[in-house]
Amino acid sequence: MRATVGDQLVQHGRVVGQHDKVGEIVEVLGRDGDPPFRVRFEDGHEGICSPGPDTQIRHRETVTRH
Repeated sequence: MRATVGDQLVQHGRVVGQHDKVGEIVEVLGRDGDPPFRVRFEDGHEGICSPGPDTQIRHRETVTRH
């Protein structure tokens, strides 16, 4: 799973009723776009993420801006 700064990281909810968590990748800490990533989530907090199977990367060119 590769990403660049500005891509979105989406952690899908694991149980019914749990919402997806969306954040912007603000730093790529691995080599050549690999994890871990520093992510700023919609609620303002930042964290280091090593994405699992319930995670999706939305690359900048595919992210719809309104």
